[in-house]
Amino acid sequence: MKKTTQNLSIASHQKNELNMLQKVGSALAVLALFILVLAFFNLQLQSKSFWLYGSLFALLAGLVLYSKGTYLYQPAGIKNDNVFFKSITNKGFLAWMVGIMLTAFYIVLYWFPKYLGLAENGKNIGLVGFFDPLSLLLNGKPASQWFVYGTLYTVAILGLGYKFILKYRHNKYQQVRTISVMFFQLGFAFLLPEFLEKLNPEKAYFAKDLKNMWPLNYYFFNDWHLTNLTNGGNLGLFMLIWGIALIFIISPILTYFYGKRWYCSWVCGCGGLAETAGDSFRQLSDKSTKAWKFERWSIHLVLVFSIVMTIAVIFTFL
Repeated sequence: MKKTTQNLSIASHQKNELNMLQKVGSALAVLALFILVLAFFNLQLQSKSFWLYGSLFALLAGLVLYSKGTYLYQPAGIKNDNVFFKSITNKGFLAWMVGIMLTAFYIVLYWFPKYLGLAENGKNIGLVGFFDPLSLLLNGKPASQWFVYGTLYTVAILGLGYKFILKYRHNKYQQVRTISVMFFQLGFAFLLPEFLEKLNPEKAYFAKDLKNMWPLNYYFFNDWHLTNLTNGGNLGLFMLIWGIALIFIISPILTYFYGKRWYCSWVCGCGGLAETAGDSFRQLSDKSTKAWKFERWSIHLVLVFSIVMTIAVIFTFL
């Protein structure tokens, strides 16, 4: 029979006190999220631009300050202290609540954007309307739910990327790789597509993220997207040729020499979020051989399915 030792102490044996930087960082991040919640409920904030830029700055500054308070004044080296004792990193109550909220957010984002304030005809309200000033500044159009998501996604990668750099400051490879995903997310995934959209307002939509290749960009070969690319002038033609070259020439060559990491760990926004926000949750993944085999089979089966379905879609276009 397995013996267990019960801790009968009325006080926790873990030191959970926050230092001053962590307290200030937490306060700024919570304040920023509170402002976003107010916007979600369509409270009419005066000087919307001020509150929007202020909340984004506070969120980013909060992440940076909390990270500095956590790692900067500790000896260099990987710090995974107490990850199995914290509710958020060990499937506790906080983790469960955050998981539910994120799932609900994604459901609304994909299928019910009107609840975020997206207006089909008329002026945006709520959270989407709150981001209109920044969207108008970058691309000259009112915000969409995807602009809101992309902005928050970028802030998360920048702030948590800084946290990752401090945590792995003893490892130059990890630092350079993290700076790479931060750069590609901010420059190629967020700012460049918005600027190109502003410079070509009359053209129908087509993907302008230079690194978002098929099959990650699953609609690249859809008939409407190919039509918009071919009708998109020089920019559309360039994005079409670049997209095909990325799939059949650039990616295979780089993968042959460096493996899949060149994209997933150095360029891709999905990998960027996993390597930054997901760093504190690595211990939760299944490390068994069975899980590895399942992952290997599922990845290749999904790839085969994507290829077959994409070929079918191309035939419908032809």
